[in-house]
Amino acid sequence: MASENNEARSEEMRRKIALVTGITGQDGSYLTEFLLEKGYEVHGLIRRSSNFNTQRINHIYIDPHNADKALMKLHYADLSDASSLRRWIDVIKPDEVYNLAAQSHVAVSFEIPDYTADVVATGALRLLEAVRSHTVDSGRTVKYYQAGSSEMFGATPPPQAETTPFHPRSPYAASKSLRIGTPLTTARPTSPRRGENFVTRKITRALGRIKVGLQRKLFLGNLQASRDWGFAGDYVEAMWMMLQQDKADDYVVATEESHTVEEFLEVSFGYLGLNWKDHVEIDKRYFRPSEVDNLKGDASKAKEVLGWKPKVGFEKLVKMMVDEDLALAKREKVLVDAGYMDAQQQP
Repeated sequence: MASENNEARSEEMRRKIALVTGITGQDGSYLTEFLLEKGYEVHGLIRRSSNFNTQRINHIYIDPHNADKALMKLHYADLSDASSLRRWIDVIKPDEVYNLAAQSHVAVSFEIPDYTADVVATGALRLLEAVRSHTVDSGRTVKYYQAGSSEMFGATPPPQAETTPFHPRSPYAASKSLRIGTPLTTARPTSPRRGENFVTRKITRALGRIKVGLQRKLFLGNLQASRDWGFAGDYVEAMWMMLQQDKADDYVVATEESHTVEEFLEVSFGYLGLNWKDHVEIDKRYFRPSEVDNLKGDASKAKEVLGWKPKVGFEKLVKMMVDEDLALAKREKVLVDAGYMDAQQQP
């Protein structure tokens, strides 16, 4: 009896282990920070590249030789390689798996549709099968989180909730819409860590350069496209909350506000005392082959069941991104002034 009690107590005291795909991305980096603060041991799967692509998590990386403090560990794998996924699931033995990896750029998905579908749709299936096989063989319970996308709703009129039909308008959205029986969330996260070829970060990155004199023009497509943008740091908390529930379910995570690209321009440029119309030009190459006009989520279920709500509003988010990219542009200007960078690289 004493031995059984000791084993139970040991299990309760054991750190939870999370496996995160897409750990080097925007959402993966915020989720890793969140889980580490919760006391988790976090394992991330990364793709092999000749260049390091870990910039978003470098600040929390600790050399694995420092075993007592290195609670984030990185492993090479790929969603296109089923054997690597199964091997790491068996080795790591995670309590929770968060699948955030994807080729997530909508415009790029039109140029590489086969790859997008293989990683986003079939890749998710490979990972889920690895988890399923592991649980069958080991008898363990593993909770699985699958990231969706607001793009799945596509042309469906807002507001979009859990029961709203999908109407994808891109290879990426169609790939995300493949349902494989997993709990799913849809959101439109952005942050200072967003990739520079996504419109929100493209705007604030260019704005910082414009403010310090490194750039004059910003080229964009459809300014009337409307999106429900929220802070990625808020959304990762909702991801974790979902896996703490006894029952797996789908959730829409959103701010329940929709803003156009033009509104984003007005707030961001206005924050630095500039008029966006003096710097923005429309380039037809940035229009999508099939446009998604308006995405606005209905997060009432997440609020009621999870007790989740966003902490960062639209204007605060925009200003947060502008502040970060203005600071980045100022550092960049130091290099330009010292002759280490070419100031003419941007229009």
